[in-house]
Parts: sequence; structure tokens; C-alpha cells
Amino acid sequence: MEVKHLAYFAEVTRTGSFTRAAENLYITQPALSRIVKSLEEELGVVLFIRSRKKLILTKAGKIVYDHAVKFQAQFAELKSELNEYVTQREGHIRIGLPTIADVGFFSELISSFHQDHPEVVFQLEEDGSKAIEEKVMEAKLDFGVAVLPEEHALIDYFAIVEEYLCLVVPATHPMASRESVKLTELENEKFIMFTQDFALRNILVAALKDAGMKPRIVSETSQLDFIEEMIAADLGITLLPESVAAQLTDEVVSIDIEQPRVAWNLAFIWKKDAHLSQIARAFIQFTHEKLLERKIV
Repeated sequence: MEVKHLAYFAEVTRTGSFTRAAENLYITQPALSRIVKSLEEELGVVLFIRSRKKLILTKAGKIVYDHAVKFQAQFAELKSELNEYVTQREGHIRIGLPTIADVGFFSELISSFHQDHPEVVFQLEEDGSKAIEEKVMEAKLDFGVAVLPEEHALIDYFAIVEEYLCLVVPATHPMASRESVKLTELENEKFIMFTQDFALRNILVAALKDAGMKPRIVSETSQLDFIEEMIAADLGITLLPESVAAQLTDEVVSIDIEQPRVAWNLAFIWKKDAHLSQIARAFIQFTHEKLLERKIV
């Protein structure tokens, strides 16, 4: 019995159709039917009652399906642990950093840690906060910097950045001379947004929704430089973290937002109960000590 054959059977059960399952698995329907038939012969039971109108899972099929689901989860965990083992053995630490955040602290942190552990290779990957969190959960990254998660049973973290979002407008905008604005004053504005891989987008949309507004989005991108250029060209406005907005050119202006203020909190995250190497655990402790020195945690 092959592992993938159980996965094929589980997909047929999930979709209730050989045709849809074959499409999802990128194999032909006759090939999928033969695989399920061979599985039935090997196990000595009938898994499906086939009719023209409906595919019915038998009681034996239900037992096999329950075990197939468990086995798939265990096999995925096995591959994940082996991947972690190989990475740990090679002395790699994989960290995801958000594209838009000022993570200069981490450059200093890595440099300082590397002085004590010159054998460690740091693999840094830039992405959106949501994607980083997902990759940490999937063990594709050991650690990440992401938007501070809400109560999450599977993630451990240290808070590292606590600030607010501010409004960014072109220098020619009527609000450019203001010291602060209310969120409700942005109702008729056009917005330039990050793509859905960025938690910042969700935070911004949720804040506007809470204020009774639905943003009029005119452009989406994953690049901060493009957002700044489009704002400077008077195509729209956006909200950015204060530390990020402070680094933009004088072609755009950042303005405080009041009533309500929109929080932007980042955290250093890792998967709870992950099989971390000794060097990875040392990096967690080292990070915690440095954050204590900065009085963040």
C-alpha cells in the first residue's frame, strides 16, 4: 500500500466524486478508479457503493477514511520533523522578516549572535506578515517577525514593536498641512493597499469598517516603493506604521491619526512545541535577553 494511494482515496471521499478528485489530483479518472480498486482488493473490503447519481462511502470505507486522515497528518508531521532535523543539523536558522517593517534591530541581533556562534548560517526571507506566520506554522521557517497574533494556541512570541499607523498623503494633498486627522475624514479618499498577503491590509480594512467605511481601493502592490511613488503621483493615500512612514521621501507627508488610533504591533514568533534545535533555543533566549535590554518584553 502506497501512502499516496490513501491520499487519493481520501480525496475521492472528501469530494464525493471520482471526476472532481481526479481533477484536484491532476491524474486521469480511469487511473484513479484503478488505484481505489486495487486498494479495495488489498484490504479485502468494498470502500464505495457506486451508482449513477451518487458515490456512497461504506462502513468499511468510513473506517479506512478515518485512518487515512490520521495517517496523512502523521506523515506530514514526519516530513516536517525530518526537514527540521536536516536544517538543525546543518546549523541553519530560518527567519521570515516583513517587507515593510523597520527591522534594523534584527540586523544588530543576528550580527551579535553570530559573533558567539560563527558556525550558524542565517537564512532570511522577506514576505508579508500573514505568509510569514503560515510558514512558521508549516515549519518552513523557524522564526518570523509578524503582526502580534491574537490568542493563538500554536504560536509563542515576544512583542518587539508597539506603535501606531499614520496617514500618508502626497505633499500637495489638502490634508498635508494638518498635524492630525480623524479616521472618518478619509471616507471619500482613494486608497493604495498592500496585497492580501500583508496583515497591514487586514488591519487597515478592519479599522475603516469599524469606522463605518468601505475603502475605495485603486491599486494593490506588494512593494513599498511602488506605494510611495503612487502616493507621490497623487493616485491615492494609505496608512503605514509610524517607523516606516518616517523613512519616506519629502514627496509624501505623514499625519497622525486620532479617534481612533490604529495599533501596529509586531512580534517575534515561533511554533509552539516545535522540535527546535539547541542552537534555535539559544537564539530564542538571546533574543529575549536583548529585548529585555531594550525594555520591550
